[in-house]
Amino acid sequence: MQAEQITLEPRTFLGVHEVIPMSRLTEYFDRAFRTSAAELGRMGAHPSGPPIALYHGAPTDAAVDVTAGFPVVDDVSATRAVEVVHLPSGPAVETFHVGPYETMTETYAAVTDWIAAQKLTVAGDMWEEYLVGPDSEPNPANWRTRIVFPLA
Repeated sequence: MQAEQITLEPRTFLGVHEVIPMSRLTEYFDRAFRTSAAELGRMGAHPSGPPIALYHGAPTDAAVDVTAGFPVVDDVSATRAVEVVHLPSGPAVETFHVGPYETMTETYAAVTDWIAAQKLTVAGDMWEEYLVGPDSEPNPANWRTRIVFPLA
């Protein structure tokens, strides 16, 4: 695992927000990405990057507070199905996880240890960007996820 400090530009994304049991995360992602894409299509807008999952607070085995959807540069509006989220700008830490989602806990452990060793403070919400995943690559060993922790 290699982590580095970066500077984020402000970004906007449109997604579905829910608090769900961790055991239903895969089903939620399927539904959230499908719904977000459909709503973007109805608005005449298009994703400007890969799917994003924004985690509000630390996930637990019992519940995950998450918003999942797509970044946009078009003007979009919240609907009954989706909300518009503004990702922060400023300092952050990023790392990349390569491999199946089931092994992401190892990457998270390494990056949070690195953040602590650098004496950095995270600013709350963090997100994952699914750069290469099951929709485009059948081999989980080749999946690539960007993990971003904004800093306080």
